[in-house]
Amino acid sequence: MEELYTKMQEYLGMDTEIPLQEFEEYYRKLLQHLTENFTEMSQEDKIKGKYVVALVESNSTARAKRKGPEMKKYRKMQEKMAFWNGAIGYNLKKEGLSEQEIDEAIQKLNPVNE
Repeated sequence: MEELYTKMQEYLGMDTEIPLQEFEEYYRKLLQHLTENFTEMSQEDKIKGKYVVALVESNSTARAKRKGPEMKKYRKMQEKMAFWNGAIGYNLKKEGLSEQEIDEAIQKLNPVNE
């Protein structure tokens, strides 16, 4: 999860939008990582995962609003990221974290707050 989190920090520091191909590649790596490792992930990694998933979901939503041939792709990405966002949140709550604790942990990951 650390590699995906670090890459997201790099993307957040960019002034330009990454192209569909790179966005899709990152999305697929994230999805694969979550699918293969979710049950073994630490609480810290789940929080990082929820942070990254929320950013990809938000970006997919924004890109899906644009007219063009990629709209459906972005909408599908957004739907899958929304699922994972909810699943990770649910799992963290089952582990005993409150919504506020999850939000605070995610805020600490946001580079704007540093």
